[in-house]
Amino acid sequence: MHFAGLHEEEIVGKAYDRRLLARFLGYVRPYRWQATLSLLLLGPMAAARLAQPWILKLAIDNHIVTGRMAGLPLLALYYLLMLIAESLLTFAEVYLLQNIGQRVMFDLRLELFDRMQRLPTRFFDRTPTGSLVTRLTSDVEVLGEMFAAGIVSVVGDMLVLAGIVGIMLWMNWQLSLVTFSVLPLLLWVTFTFRIRMRTAYRQVRARLAGLNAFLAECLGGMAVVQMFNRQRHEEKEFRRLNASYRDANLPVITWDASLYALVETLSSVAVGLIVWYGGGEILRGALTFGALVAFIQYIEKFFSPIRDLSAKYSVMQGAMAALERIFTLLDQEREDTAGTRVEPVGRTTTSAVAAGPVQSIEFRDVWFAYSGDDYVLKGFNLTIRRGEKIALVGETGGGKTTVTRLLSRLYDPGRGSILLNGTDIREMPLPDLRRRIGVVLQDPYLFTGSLAYNIALDDEEARRRTERAAVTVGADRFIERLPGRFDEEIRERGSNLSVGERQLVSFARAVAFDPEILVLDEATASVDSASERLIQEGINRLMAGRTSLVVAHRLSTVRDADRIVVVHRGEKAEEGTHDELMIRKGLYYRLHQLQFRD
Repeated sequence: MHFAGLHEEEIVGKAYDRRLLARFLGYVRPYRWQATLSLLLLGPMAAARLAQPWILKLAIDNHIVTGRMAGLPLLALYYLLMLIAESLLTFAEVYLLQNIGQRVMFDLRLELFDRMQRLPTRFFDRTPTGSLVTRLTSDVEVLGEMFAAGIVSVVGDMLVLAGIVGIMLWMNWQLSLVTFSVLPLLLWVTFTFRIRMRTAYRQVRARLAGLNAFLAECLGGMAVVQMFNRQRHEEKEFRRLNASYRDANLPVITWDASLYALVETLSSVAVGLIVWYGGGEILRGALTFGALVAFIQYIEKFFSPIRDLSAKYSVMQGAMAALERIFTLLDQEREDTAGTRVEPVGRTTTSAVAAGPVQSIEFRDVWFAYSGDDYVLKGFNLTIRRGEKIALVGETGGGKTTVTRLLSRLYDPGRGSILLNGTDIREMPLPDLRRRIGVVLQDPYLFTGSLAYNIALDDEEARRRTERAAVTVGADRFIERLPGRFDEEIRERGSNLSVGERQLVSFARAVAFDPEILVLDEATASVDSASERLIQEGINRLMAGRTSLVVAHRLSTVRDADRIVVVHRGEKAEEGTHDELMIRKGLYYRLHQLQFRD
């Protein structure tokens, strides 16, 4: 069961937290005038609804029972007007609420997406993609449902209920008390069910996130699944997660159906009490027949919103569970983009670093662990001067790629510092730092869109250098063969290009952004030998005048480096040119012998 543990969505939070709702209402503030108008409509809408049984009472008592038809058509017209008024006001209210809900969801999705783009890399290391997609889509969608059937409609229901109670007490307080004798039981039922339904809905949202996370992972790795004949295993895992989601929904269905059935039963009991007690009152002459009919109508209208309470609870409890998860994501600490004040290690100011060219990069006693005290780098020291080509080599897992990630501030050192022109890079605004660095990874990532977009990423400056960048790295050779050339549409993750072609596009992307510092992390590992020879000249032109940091397993690609640094178990074991390290016959010599012993 590979999709357990870290990938299981944690279920946290109180059974109910008013602060969540209060915080959510802050997103409604920009649309407060529309919200205010929808609230103002509730009064006339409740009045139109409450007037209908009273008009019916007048028609029965003053006209139908007495046999006087004069005035009855006018009451019928009033009744019709109240029905039309209720319908029009309901339409206006629902339209306003839906409109506000869509706008709030739009704003919330934008904020969520903006926050996710600024979360540190550590967050994505431990959070499944499918879980994040769930929060941006279905979790936010539930909040829209809450607008349509939740917050404001509950206020309207309260107005109707209060009006009904007042009218019934005014008409006949004894019959009203008999009717309301079922309310204590009703309140106990709704309070008890609220707690249980909230717990059930938190389970549902968590299980849905787990299911989506599995689907995102499985579909993204479908080629591996098929090549290794893992279809049945993945189907078994999907069956388990799908069953978990289904089983989480069963308690929701149970509580929902039970609440609806109990409210329906109590409503029927209340009508029975009205008929029993009210019939006796009619026989004694203490109650009119019209009043009894009005009582029955009012009690139906009284229990109608309560009968719908199960559906509203479903929406509201689902929304509260979604709010927990959404605000948990929004409360995640953002990546520090503005630069953090740290103890100065040199005289150069941050503004001077940002304005001037990169003269030196220094890793000073850098310690780093992805988790706990399991250090990947231990006291790592390295100085790189402007224009140098530095190669990092060593065994897999030795910490080479970590060095490049720390330089780009995907992570920050646990101890020590990385200096750019003598200033800690944590003092620099993050966009300024990353604008200076061009990175080419072993596994290039292409987006859906044109080839030109994938090279320039819609950056205006890079767009002007797109074609020249492609020529520089030799990507123009295959681009010229494409039907659309630079306008050729790239499918998801570049699936219509070969691995080598995707890598060439990533090289062109680095050239187009014209960085001062070039980081190549196993950048030619996915390129065949023929393609590597074709782009090597372009890479050399790309590196000219730039400070380059190259991570490589193929030692043949770094023979001409100004210095080769051997990283062994998180420490710098050796440093020198190819010839110097071969003469020493240390770790680099042994690595070289292993690769070229044939």
